[in-house]
Amino acid sequence: MITLHGFGPFFGTPDSSPFVIKVMMLLKLAGVAYRDVRGNPFTAPRRLLPYLKDEDVTVADSTLIRLHLETKYHLDFDAGLSAEQKATAWAVERMCEDHLYFAMLDMRWVDEANFNEGLGRHMFGPVPAPVRSMVKSMLRRMNARRLHGHGIGRHARSDIAEFAIRDVEALATILGEKPFLMGAKPCAADAFVFGIVTSILTPPLNSPIRGAMQRHANLVAYRDRITSQYFLGSRLAEADHAGSRPVAAVDGPHRSQQEKRAHPS
Repeated sequence: MITLHGFGPFFGTPDSSPFVIKVMMLLKLAGVAYRDVRGNPFTAPRRLLPYLKDEDVTVADSTLIRLHLETKYHLDFDAGLSAEQKATAWAVERMCEDHLYFAMLDMRWVDEANFNEGLGRHMFGPVPAPVRSMVKSMLRRMNARRLHGHGIGRHARSDIAEFAIRDVEALATILGEKPFLMGAKPCAADAFVFGIVTSILTPPLNSPIRGAMQRHANLVAYRDRITSQYFLGSRLAEADHAGSRPVAAVDGPHRSQQEKRAHPS
């Protein structure tokens, strides 16, 4: 069985990282059984989460995980899309992963009030109390340097929000009235698009980026639709909206679609 290493649920979302949520959804779309464990980014391949272990193979990076799943399990997450649709889906995914995501990082890590209410309050429980404050400060500085290196962190927060809101507007326009990004069924890009939409929209953190997303009924409905179809009842999605449960060391296995049909819950 595949083992997925992530961070754990956060404020009503399946994981604190939209990249982990992306892999969760890809695995669900693939119908492949997997289990979730709490990973350690400091000892992970490339020092990043998520990564997965599939028998004797370890794959890091969510996009490389997608390619691994498509190759090993003979899948095409974009089956049925035209060349133009595939290009649009890839461009939207890149916008969300390489731009909007970093605005979300600023919102969560650099904005002091949001950090204290969100990650600082709910994600450091396993860290021993005597060093907890030091670890929080260290990780905030690391993420600030990461954002500065990306470039977006060199701007004022109001400008970062304005850039991100442009992304949100573009995403809402492209989605339109469709149930999924490219039409009637989800494609690979929906995995991260859902991850970033729920990561911004669901945790009750104060930000003009979240406010802009809340004003788009189609993005709210998109979040709710995918949650109900793919994550409702998942133990990783049972976090209370008032504050997520502590990250478990190991969550139970997620059955494949074939197993679910044979043994319905």
